[in-house]
Amino acid sequence: MPNSKQALKRMKTDDRRRMANKTVASSMKTAIKRVLSAADGTTAEAALPNAMKRIDKAAKTNVIHDNTAARKKAQLAKVVAAKKG
Repeated sequence: MPNSKQALKRMKTDDRRRMANKTVASSMKTAIKRVLSAADGTTAEAALPNAMKRIDKAAKTNVIHDNTAARKKAQLAKVVAAKKG
């Protein structure tokens, strides 16, 4: 346990922020899995905008790095293009 009042408050705020970041990261991963596990190109293409949105939100809130977001978006677009044609 923290010894000071400030350290206790910091611990509480860290927990709140960690849970918020975990929610954003989890929803991003779920959206990505929906695109990757889609059986055909049309389903994957329909799930792609939501995945892109979730990735952008994670990058905007610094849950993931901007370059990581760009890489994930490029990989998803490549997968959807391969499933389509």
